[in-house]
Amino acid sequence: MLKKLTLSAAMAMVLGTSGGALAAGGDGHTEDFSFSFEGPFGTYDQMQLQRGLQVYTEVCAGCHGLQYVPLRTLGDPGGPGLPEDQVRAYAEQNFEVFDADLDDFRPAKPTDNFPANVDAGAPDLSLMAKGRAGFHGPYGLGINQFFQGMGGAEYVASLLVGYTGEEKEEAGTILYENTAFPGGWISMAPPLYGDDVDYEDGSSTELEAVAKDVSAFLMWTAEPKLMARKEAGFVAVLFLSVLTVLLYLTNKRIWAPVKKRAKGQPAE
Repeated sequence: MLKKLTLSAAMAMVLGTSGGALAAGGDGHTEDFSFSFEGPFGTYDQMQLQRGLQVYTEVCAGCHGLQYVPLRTLGDPGGPGLPEDQVRAYAEQNFEVFDADLDDFRPAKPTDNFPANVDAGAPDLSLMAKGRAGFHGPYGLGINQFFQGMGGAEYVASLLVGYTGEEKEEAGTILYENTAFPGGWISMAPPLYGDDVDYEDGSSTELEAVAKDVSAFLMWTAEPKLMARKEAGFVAVLFLSVLTVLLYLTNKRIWAPVKKRAKGQPAE
C-alpha cells in the first residue's frame, strides 16, 4: 500500500511539472537572454525601460494596449523614472481616453491608465511577460524563478526575434513561422526588423537589442513592484536570520542549568 502511494505521488509530481512546462512554452524554443532584473539582487535598468517604452509607443501601441498600467507609474522609482512634466506630456501627446463626463474623447492624463486597444483584436500586453512565466522551471516552484527570474521576458524577446521569414495561408489568414511560438506558426506579422527606432542615447538598434528593451519594459508593466518585493524579502531574510541566532543562544542559556544537573554537575 505504501509503495503504491509513493508511486502515485511521484507520478503526480511528474505530471504537474510537465503541465507547468507546457503552459510556459509548449513546443516553442525560448532563448535564455540575460536581463539586469534577474536574480535575487537584480534591478531594472532605467535607461533600458525608457528605450522599451519608446519601442512600445512607436511600434507596439498601434495594435496592443496596456490597460492595467497607470500612466503615472512611468515616473515611479524603480521604473522608467520619467520626470512629472515628461509623464504629463507623454500622456497628452500619445493617447486619448473617453471621458464619460464630457461624453467625448480627451487627451490622456497621468491619472489615467494606458488605453486599451481592441480595434486590432490583438492581446493586451499588461501582463504578457508574467503570463508567459516559467522558462526557468515550472511556474510556482519558486526556487529557479528566485535566482534566475521568471522567464517571461525571455519568451517575449524570443518571440520577437524568432521569425524565420516563412509564410503560409490557412483559411484566408496569413501565418508566419516563428520558432518561439507554440505550434510554430503565428498570425502576427514580424513587428520588428532591426533599426525600427532611433535611440537618443546611441544604444544599439539591432533586432535583438530592441527586442530585449521592449521585453524588459513589458516585464516592468507586469511586475512594477518587483524591486520593492526583492528588498522586502532581503530584509525579512536578514531579520529572520538574526532572530534565529538569538533564539538559539537564548535556548542554550535557558537549558544549560538543566543539562548540567542531568550530568551531575552543580548548576551555576
